[in-house]
Formats: sequence, C-alpha cells, structure tokens
Amino acid sequence: MTFINERPAVDKALLSQLPKVDLHVHLDGSVKPETLKELALEQSGTLPVHSDAELLSNMQVNEQCESLTQYLSKFSFVLPYLQTGAALERVAYELVEQASKDRVKYVEVRFAPQLHRLQDMSVDEVIHHVVEGLKRGEQTFGTIARAIVICLRSHSYEMNKDVVQEAARFYKKGVVAVDLAGDEASFPAELFRQLFEEARQLGLPITIHAGEAAGAENVQVAITELGAVRIGHGVRMLENPEVVRLVKERRIPLEMCPLSNIQTKAVSGWDAYPVRSYLEQGIIVTVNTDNMTVSDTNILKEYEQLIEHCGFTLTEIATIIMNGVKAAFLEEEEKRLLIERFESEFTALGVGVGPF
Repeated sequence: MTFINERPAVDKALLSQLPKVDLHVHLDGSVKPETLKELALEQSGTLPVHSDAELLSNMQVNEQCESLTQYLSKFSFVLPYLQTGAALERVAYELVEQASKDRVKYVEVRFAPQLHRLQDMSVDEVIHHVVEGLKRGEQTFGTIARAIVICLRSHSYEMNKDVVQEAARFYKKGVVAVDLAGDEASFPAELFRQLFEEARQLGLPITIHAGEAAGAENVQVAITELGAVRIGHGVRMLENPEVVRLVKERRIPLEMCPLSNIQTKAVSGWDAYPVRSYLEQGIIVTVNTDNMTVSDTNILKEYEQLIEHCGFTLTEIATIIMNGVKAAFLEEEEKRLLIERFESEFTALGVGVGPF
C-alpha cells in the first residue's frame, strides 16, 4: 500500500497546463459577483447589498456550510437578475471565459429554463439566449461549449414536458442532453418515468442528479427506469454494492463534484469521499466544478483538492480528464477529434494516462 504522504509530489505548473473538461457546471451557480452587481444596477438601479463582502456572502458558501439546503439558498439571491435574454447571454459567455482561463477545452453548462421566466420569456427564448452566449464564448475563447437543459423535480409534468420538447428542438444545435435536478428525497426518480421516456423517444441523451442528497436506489432507478447514461454526483451509491456493480457493468460515467459534495455534507468529509474507491473499482469517474461561484472553485482547484486530500497523482488526474472527454455528450466525430487533441497535448506534455 502507498500512503498519501509517500506519493510523488505533483508538478502544479504542469497540472495547470493540462487541457481540461468540465461536464457538470450550473450557469446560475457560476455568475461572477461583479457581473451580478452590474446586472442589479442595470435592471433596478440599486444594489441588494451594502458592500462587496455582503454580496459575496449571499453568493458563496464558506467552510461553515451545514447542508445542501443552505448551499442552495445562494441561488435565490442570484436568479432574480437572470430573467432577461441579455443577462443570460452575458453570464453564459462569461462562464466560458472563466473556464478557458484554466485551460478547459470542453464544457457542458447546465441550466433550468423554467427558473428564468419571471419576465415572461418562453422556454424557447431562455434556451436560445443561453446557447447564443455559449456560442459567442466558444468563438472568442476557443473552448467548445454545449448546454444541458434541466428539468426540476419540484415542477409539474407539464412544465417539465415543455422543457424537454424545447430542448429537443435545440438538440445538436447547442443543446446536448437533458437532466433532472432538485430534491431527491421528496421527489424520487420513479416519479419521472413518463417524462424521460418521452425524452428518449425524442432522441435526447439523459444525465440525472442522483445519489447526492438521497440514497443509492435513486441512482439505480435513474439508470434502469429513466435511461440515464451519466449520473450527476453519485456519491451515495457506495451505500449499495449492487448499484456500484450496475454502474460499473453498464459503464455509466459519474459527474463527481468534490468541493460541492464536501460543502453540502453529501459525505462527512474527505476521508469518506469515494472518488478514489470508485476509480480503483473501475468506475468511470469524471471531476467537475458544479458551481464555480457558490463553491468558490474552478476545475484546477478541484484537481488540487484531490491531490491534497486523496493523494491523486498527475497520471490519475489525466485519466479522470480523459474519462471526461470520452463521456462528453458529443457526436462521435466531434468526440474522436477532441480525444485526439487531448491525447496529443498529453503526449507533448509528457503526461501518461491510465485505462478508460
């Protein structure tokens, strides 16, 4: 056995140079504080806070975050200012800009259209503006940017069906998948069978938030009954070895978000975080940011946490990155080219990659 303090030190400069991916990042959780301040002044002429410190405390959690509920409270502060097409385009564009600074070469940005309709934009209009912002960001910064459209567990079937139908109209035109997010415990996955059967009939790939705030059974149902081909988080599936086996056998990639999972108390701490266990069991692990502003994170910081707390090597980080490339919701030819690009850059940097 190799203990963490016996592992070779990771070259942080080399780590920063690696090309990266982020498959699980929420638009409304990644708005820059200075942008929110400007949007508030533009839209209402006043600021909802009296200082930058107060602004940050309303948008970001700290180490004293006690629960997922407390974590999610930060979104209610931001959402009122994301109700116009111009605001959505701007924050989508700026998210791509933020990602590009850490050499993220491919990003999938997710958002729930129904949360951006307080000023009567249609679901179609919301998706259009986010996609336009991502496209503009891709053109400016060179980071390939795609959208994942979220249905919410707390919303009615009719509201979610509208989201699925509009997402299908944008499929392969900026949108690459649909997702289900929200309160797992109160709205278990089996309630959404019909909705996601319709999504599959429309040809939409599916990822589901599961095993974050509720148990392993939600992961199982997401895969076997909703048709999920990726799972968001999945930290609690370790509670049931049969579900772990299912994920491994079906080669379902996990979109893990370490800092967020620690902050929301999805696990008790780093010692209980299952990312290394999953990887060593042959599960396809990807690592992502979840919410860059709320968690005060970026993809480089996520990798650094794995190195510090879980003893990850550069080869293991590179393996996780390649897992993300291969798990991307891209057309096969696009994915092949992206894989070649990453492999070429890793080779040029002298970084090896483990098996996928």
